Amino acid sequence: MTLSSPTGRPQTFIAAFLAAGMTVTVGTALAFEHIGGYIPCKLCLEQRVPYYIGIPVALFALASSVLRLPQILTRVLLLGGALLMVWAAGLGIFHSGVEWGWWQGPTDCGVVASGSGSGSLLDQLDATIPPACDEAAGRFLGLSFAGWNVVASTILAVFAFSGALKRS
Repeated sequence: MTLSSPTGRPQTFIAAFLAAGMTVTVGTALAFEHIGGYIPCKLCLEQRVPYYIGIPVALFALASSVLRLPQILTRVLLLGGALLMVWAAGLGIFHSGVEWGWWQGPTDCGVVASGSGSGSLLDQLDATIPPACDEAAGRFLGLSFAGWNVVASTILAVFAFSGALKRS
């Protein structure tokens, strides 16, 4: 089976898949936060950074492929997306290890500055204590959100690497 698109370039499909996959992954995290009420810890927020950078990179790769710009540009952009997903997987592995107690997390995770107690919105925000990085908010099929991030980012990295290495 060959992954290709109407442009005849396999990178078009892969770039579209990468952009969509990154968007769904970080969108799911944001939905759990804003709709589900899960407050992310410091490491959770750090895991989103590769996605925030990677979505535009994947969209540029998609545009490059659709517009039939030099294939090397599309492949380099897909390679960048792949490396960003490797970074995301590494962050997820580190966070999962902290949650399982395999190694120590950052000392400032869950630490909050004390407010003045005046009752203003900023003081209330300062009084909100984020969750500790070493406690998973929940597990589904044995994996925490960080663990599922490792799965998602690894799959996306494999696709992106395959697109970066394919020639039309």
